[in-house]
Amino acid sequence: MSAFYTEVNCQQRNHEGERICGDVFISKRLREERRTIAVLSDGMGHGVKANMLATLTATMAVNFTREHKDYQTIAEIIMNTLPVCSVRKISYSTFTIVDVEDSGEVSILEYDNPNCIIMRGARVHDPGWENIVMESEQNKGKELRAVKFRPRKEDRIIFWSDGIIQSGLGSHKYPFGWGIEDSTDFVVRTVQKTPYISARKLAQKVLNMAVMNDNYESKDDTSCATIYFREPRKLLISTGPPFEKSRDIELAMSVHQFEGKKIVCGATTAEIIARELGREIVDEFEFHDPDLPPVSHMQGVDLITEGILTLSKAYNMLHDYNNNIKLGNGPADRIVKMLLESDEINIIIGTKINIAHQDPTLPVELEIRRTVVKRIARVLEEKFLKEVALQYI
Repeated sequence: MSAFYTEVNCQQRNHEGERICGDVFISKRLREERRTIAVLSDGMGHGVKANMLATLTATMAVNFTREHKDYQTIAEIIMNTLPVCSVRKISYSTFTIVDVEDSGEVSILEYDNPNCIIMRGARVHDPGWENIVMESEQNKGKELRAVKFRPRKEDRIIFWSDGIIQSGLGSHKYPFGWGIEDSTDFVVRTVQKTPYISARKLAQKVLNMAVMNDNYESKDDTSCATIYFREPRKLLISTGPPFEKSRDIELAMSVHQFEGKKIVCGATTAEIIARELGREIVDEFEFHDPDLPPVSHMQGVDLITEGILTLSKAYNMLHDYNNNIKLGNGPADRIVKMLLESDEINIIIGTKINIAHQDPTLPVELEIRRTVVKRIARVLEEKFLKEVALQYI
């Protein structure tokens, strides 16, 4: 895993009264190439038509960037494919493409979105943007912005749709909109105040301010995406007893020596670790989730829960998760919170068969441990761009 972690997040708000967002954000982690691609596209107008055009743009941008095509080629293909407004003579969709390679280079290509900003610590950093003027007959004279640079730890990239920059338009405070200068100043002050703020929280703060500028009735689709290069946050999940009893001490020591947050899922697993490390398990008796047993506590472990039922519910919550979902305090909710707050997730899976899980009277959803864990790993990698390592014992 890389020396520093690339955290990617986007927060969005629909145009007031619309059920679908005309801005589209797509991020993809290419594990085999150790690259992360993030694209924000803004379809003209709002609603379904805008969403379809932005989805087409973002999907093409991700696919062509993945193939290592150069700036000019990517821009030409996208802009030749998109229809042009017959009145305003401009493309129906804009885009910002960020390509992050773990080898240490970031490429950004931007067309018609508000200028994205790069932060080095708590200051705005200009790595040397260049303007690209299209020369083809169909797109002659259109301008794009592009830059390549090597990020450092604590660098950030903030890119947004015009719903952010134009928020407050016509108001007493911002008659011409929030503007790029004031919105950038807000980002700088926020980072200065909270230097280690996560990508998600920074994007949410910018979005909240834009919505407030519009008196809580967004006059456009509004999106803020952030990328944060930082020290990885590590999490260990241990679930299931080892296949051989002689490896119980190995499991316990793996949990004990892990540097990061720790979750143990399963009463038997917790009992093994407590026994081998000479520690005591303290049970809670308050039910925060009527479907699951309460959590327990042990020195050196952040959370202890029941096993398969809790992991299965955590998977379902991750699968259905979006920015509008509020997590509670139940065992599965707490696992999901810790997973979302972590970057490098290590899972130790005990391979001893639990006879209870083979009972035909139990519900079909109660799958064997390995299947549930693999599903969790897949959704964490594909949907949340986490780095997941599985170890069987």
